[in-house]
Amino acid sequence: MPAIVHFEVRIDPARRNDAAKYLSETLAATRAWPGNQGIEALVDDADPCHILVVETWATTQDHDDYAAWRTTPEGKNALHEILAGPPCKQVYSTALPLGL
Repeated sequence: MPAIVHFEVRIDPARRNDAAKYLSETLAATRAWPGNQGIEALVDDADPCHILVVETWATTQDHDDYAAWRTTPEGKNALHEILAGPPCKQVYSTALPLGL
């Protein structure tokens, strides 16, 4: 099963108009990383400053390699400049057999 990553951010309301620019710049590198199979940024209908980035990775290791790169000087990005707080991340790589 591919790894599905939910990366949840809250944008500082004063920087909301900058969100698309910063996310586009940041997520371009994510999209280009080996093993990334897709990425989407979803805006909460009730709170436009709440954004859920959904990433699909070929393997959990592909995502782990990418996440490790983001901690290096080369992988650093400016997204933190517009966030209201630290992001939250969940990685899903196991499915329950539902028998449907």
